[in-house]
Amino acid sequence: FSKKMAKIASLLVAVIFYTMFFMKISSVSAGWLRAHATFYGGSDASGTMGGACGYGNLYTDGYKTNTAALSTALFNDGKSCGGCYQIVCDASKVPQWCLRGRSITITATNFCPPTLLRLVTMEDGATHQDLISTWLSLPFSPSLSTKLESSPSSTKDQECHKIVCLKGSSYCHRVGCRRSGGMRFTMNGRNYFELVLISNVGGAGEISKVWIKGSRSKKWETMSRNWGANWQSNTYLNGQSLSFKVQLSNGRIKAALNVVPSNWRFGQSFKSNIQF
Repeated sequence: FSKKMAKIASLLVAVIFYTMFFMKISSVSAGWLRAHATFYGGSDASGTMGGACGYGNLYTDGYKTNTAALSTALFNDGKSCGGCYQIVCDASKVPQWCLRGRSITITATNFCPPTLLRLVTMEDGATHQDLISTWLSLPFSPSLSTKLESSPSSTKDQECHKIVCLKGSSYCHRVGCRRSGGMRFTMNGRNYFELVLISNVGGAGEISKVWIKGSRSKKWETMSRNWGANWQSNTYLNGQSLSFKVQLSNGRIKAALNVVPSNWRFGQSFKSNIQF
């Protein structure tokens, strides 16, 4: 009798879990937004390195292949770089191609501006994301997709042509980012113009403010966003060890003290042991 009751209890728990899961993704008030997911690039991310956020190699920068190029509204002039989104397939649209109960978390690493041809395929108010993998509807079948081979409207759009659009809808919402290791700081630019790429950021992921301090200074200098995840300083900092304070979109602040040694050179990257 006890074994039978245990099986019934386990079944009820499973039913409640899946019921709550699908109730959650169908409710806009719960923070989920209807979205369109498309596919571009290779499954190994070889065709999507770099991008409008300024990340270089997505593997060494900590993001690997679960990344996405965001629409104009979501990208927000680069302020959303590094943010994470959880996405699920809308089984009510294409139940035969959705993996029920499965989701994926991606990082915003690029921007894909809309073209006229792509806008025609989208519903008003929909959120558009270009994904690097076809996790929503495996196995992927070209016969169930629409190929759009539009001409790039700008240099940033060159990675976004030959898009494969899935014929189903999806849902997405913002989530926290989990990263392996600490934040990374890559020094670019030249004398009196330090352009620092900050990557592998956990927590909220989106950086809202950055400060820098050389070892010869007692004051923190506010940096400005140059583009994407690149922040700039116009102070001569050569020959000094460098510290950074990073503030995320949720207001949390972490300091990476002396993470860059005094013998640093432009083009070098440095890993910290600080993470959100």
